[in-house]
Amino acid sequence: MSINAKKVAVLATNGFEDSELISPWEALVQAGAVPTMVSPNPDVITGKNGHAQTVDMLVREAKALDFDALVLPGGVVNADDLRMDHDAVAFARGFFVEHKPVGVICHGAWILADADVLGGRTLTSYPSLRTDLTNAGATWVDQEVVVDNGLVSSRTPDDLPAFNDALVEEIGEGQHRGQTT
Repeated sequence: MSINAKKVAVLATNGFEDSELISPWEALVQAGAVPTMVSPNPDVITGKNGHAQTVDMLVREAKALDFDALVLPGGVVNADDLRMDHDAVAFARGFFVEHKPVGVICHGAWILADADVLGGRTLTSYPSLRTDLTNAGATWVDQEVVVDNGLVSSRTPDDLPAFNDALVEEIGEGQHRGQTT
């Protein structure tokens, strides 16, 4: 599916799971999208396995209105740091307010619990997040990929091929009529 010229924010900070940023980024580019690296950190962020990614925009300056979709890579340190950053949480929440597609993998879902956008949603994640996501109002399932009204979620790097396909498809479909919590 082509998603030519769709602007997709990828939100991460140091400690991201390298493959969970690199693989979706490449899938987006191959489908014609324009990914933008958004982070609380300026200049360059580094994944837990050493991948260096140039930051295009600081999260405090980013607005969901300026993008067509959001991708949240995992990585325990990345996810934990982002959920404690007020600007990052507000930015992620903005995509739900605007009914725009969001892709999240592994530990990346933690920020969605803090953004208070999971009520009535079904998603998957790394299994250790099950209680946190359930407590935030979600129905958690153990599946390779789950699509719930524009929210695409997967568990681990093993799920990246299915995640990337579903992500590109949801971005191609565009805005969703969904609940906002």
